[in-house]
Amino acid sequence: MIREALPDDVPVILAMIGELAAYERVPEAARATEPQLKEALFGPQPAAFALIAEDAGEPVGFALWFRNFSTWTGTHGVYLEDLYVRPAARGGGHGKALLATLAQICVTRGYERFEWSVLDWNEPTIGFYRSIGAEPMDEWTVFRLTGDALYSLSGAAPANGA
Repeated sequence: MIREALPDDVPVILAMIGELAAYERVPEAARATEPQLKEALFGPQPAAFALIAEDAGEPVGFALWFRNFSTWTGTHGVYLEDLYVRPAARGGGHGKALLATLAQICVTRGYERFEWSVLDWNEPTIGFYRSIGAEPMDEWTVFRLTGDALYSLSGAAPANGA
């Protein structure tokens, strides 16, 4: 049911990224291209990795992740960037199987942390994550620097010349 993604999976992963962005109410935010995703996942120095959930040989979900590092534990961990299961396949165990496979990667490789973010309004997903023993990190707030603020801090001119 779960397998490592292959280069030929890039179009379907990209399609599911678009579906996830629409579900998260920001379809315009999914701007990645096939060449970018192919390079990130399968280039000479992969920046990320992906798993595919299949049902009857058809891709129905994916997990895209990368290694992070904890200075406190001195070990790598897994950061799950995206987890998505198509609506028709939800409830079939694909999401849990993707998470279990990532947990196995952590254990096998000696990684001590498996982390991800979830939108605070996504109650069904939060309930699912709690049901598998995941705990929210309520005392932490995620920050993001992007756009004009990123360019301003870097001292560089914005890419659009503004």
